[in-house]
Amino acid sequence: MINRRNFLQQAGMLGLALAVKPGFACSKPAGHPVGLQLYTLREQIGKDPKQVIARIAEAGYQELEMFGFNPQRNSFFGIAPKAFKEILDSNQLTSPSGHYGLDLFLAPEGKEDDLKVNIEAGAALGHSYLTVPYLDDRFRRSADDYKRIAERFNKAAELCKSSGLQFAYHNHAFEFEKMGTTTGYDILLKETDPDLVKFEMDIYWVVRAGKDPVDMFRKHKGRFVMWHVKDMDRQKHELNTEVGSGSIDFRKIFQSAKLSGVKHILVEQENFSMDPFASISQSCRYIKEKLLPVMA
Repeated sequence: MINRRNFLQQAGMLGLALAVKPGFACSKPAGHPVGLQLYTLREQIGKDPKQVIARIAEAGYQELEMFGFNPQRNSFFGIAPKAFKEILDSNQLTSPSGHYGLDLFLAPEGKEDDLKVNIEAGAALGHSYLTVPYLDDRFRRSADDYKRIAERFNKAAELCKSSGLQFAYHNHAFEFEKMGTTTGYDILLKETDPDLVKFEMDIYWVVRAGKDPVDMFRKHKGRFVMWHVKDMDRQKHELNTEVGSGSIDFRKIFQSAKLSGVKHILVEQENFSMDPFASISQSCRYIKEKLLPVMA
C-alpha cells in the first residue's frame, strides 16, 4: 500500500520535462479553482522548492496543499513558513490546507504544544484547514481506539478553531475495514463534532475500498469539504494515473459536488508513467475542461 510513511522511489520520473507556460496547459477556470497536493511532487520539491512551486503555477493550479513540515526546525524543506508563503504569493498561489503529522498529539501522553506548533505553521501559510493525512496503525487497532481518536480530533478541532483554522481528516482505505458491525470511518464520522471536524475525501482510496463516494455524500451532507482527485489505473488498481485516464467515474462524482459541500479540489498522484509535470498539467486540464462544467 502506498502511504505517506514511506516516500517511494519512482522509476522513470526524471524524463524530459514538459515546458508549460502559464495558461497554456491548464487555463484559469470560470468558477472553481483547482489545487495540487504537494506530496505529488515529493521527489522534486526538496531539490529546488522555488522552481517546483513556479512550475506548479505554470501548470495552471491556483491552490497548493502543503506537506513536509518539520516541527523541530519549523520549516518546509528548509524554508520557514512565512518565507514559504512569500514564494506562494509570488506565484499567485494560495494554500487552503496542509497535511500535518499529529502522532505526538494523538498518543496517550500527547500535549497541546505538540499540536500548536503545526497550527502556527498552518496559520502562517494562510490555511483554512489543518489536515491529518494518516493514522499510525498503533493508534487504530479496535473500535475503542477509533473512539479515542475521535475524542482527540474534537479537542484538536477546538484548538484549531481558536487560531482561525478548521480541523480535517484525510482517509486511506484501512478506515473502511469492518470492526464488528461498524468501521473506523463510521466511528470518526459519528463521534466527531460536524461543526468542528471536516473530512478530506481521497476519492481513489474510497473507491479502492469498494465504497461509493456519492452515497457517502448523501449520508453525510456537507462534511467532505475537500477532495483528493486521483484516478485509478484501469489494469493495476494499486496504481494511480492521470485524472480522466483511469477507471473512476469522476463525472458522476462532480455532478454531486453540492451534496459533498466541497470547497477545495486537490489533485494528488502517487506514481507516474510520464514526466510528473506533464502529468499534473494533463490532470489539471481535464478537470477544468471536463469536470468543473458539470459540477452541481
